[in-house]
Amino acid sequence: MTVLILSGVLVLVVGGCVCVVRAARGGPRWVRAVATATLAVAELLRVADPLRSSSSRRSDAQGD
Repeated sequence: MTVLILSGVLVLVVGGCVCVVRAARGGPRWVRAVATATLAVAELLRVADPLRSSSSRRSDAQGD
């Protein structure tokens, strides 16, 4: 069951990336809509993650 869910997520991510590339080249309206949604989700994830990623970078630098 977990493999099925992860496979579905992977298909959505790859499809979103393909739509972003295709929209940059001027695709149909639905491709531009999917690309916009993909970029919005990526921005939300980037904004929500700085605390976790900065703390992991700090711990990596301290380990050296």
